Amino acid sequence: MKIEFWSDVVCPYCGLMDNRLQVALARFPHAVEVVHRSIQLHPDLPRTGVTQRELLRMHGVPGVEQQVLEPIEAAAHAEGLTPYRAVDRTLGPTDYAHELLAYASSLGRGNEVWTAIYRAHFGEAREFWTLEQVLEFADELGLDGADEVLRSRRYQAQVAADQREAERLGAQGAPFVVIDNKYAIPGAVGVEQLLEVMERAWADTHPVLEVVGGVDGACGPDSCAV
Repeated sequence: MKIEFWSDVVCPYCGLMDNRLQVALARFPHAVEVVHRSIQLHPDLPRTGVTQRELLRMHGVPGVEQQVLEPIEAAAHAEGLTPYRAVDRTLGPTDYAHELLAYASSLGRGNEVWTAIYRAHFGEAREFWTLEQVLEFADELGLDGADEVLRSRRYQAQVAADQREAERLGAQGAPFVVIDNKYAIPGAVGVEQLLEVMERAWADTHPVLEVVGGVDGACGPDSCAV
């Protein structure tokens, strides 16, 4: 089974969904390939960053902090993600971060590094808007070669292609999960709902045979039935 997971570093629902996916995978008895893909929610923000509250004022959306962000924090805490800062943090463009994540995926470390960057941003309020900030993070994780990769913008086209593919598939935001190119899950659903879709997708490709009739007229290792 293949699960494609579109998300952004600054999306609090995405960090929550990353954790829920890991919980679901630990309970799912079959092999699953997880492919992380990029979607950028605020590519035009300044590299100096803006606070979450400033961004809400810029967009003129009242009540989001109390009605959406604080409940996300509460849900994250209930699921063991403590601290989880959906409100007291800054946001910025995540292009360099996504290019680093694409590089990490090419090294077979995508799942690990995506989780690490979520823990750093929402747990520690780390910023990943400038080349220097992202390179410092890469160095901490031992991602050799990241300096050349990011300065050359080697994965810029791949990150852009991920975004276009999400839009082609109908994603209206993040997170956006696609299972076996058949089932799309928009938003951060719960673990049980995620497992239900995973099990349905597995059953689609691994149907259980219906046994019709008995064993008459069949031979086994010891004898034949009449």
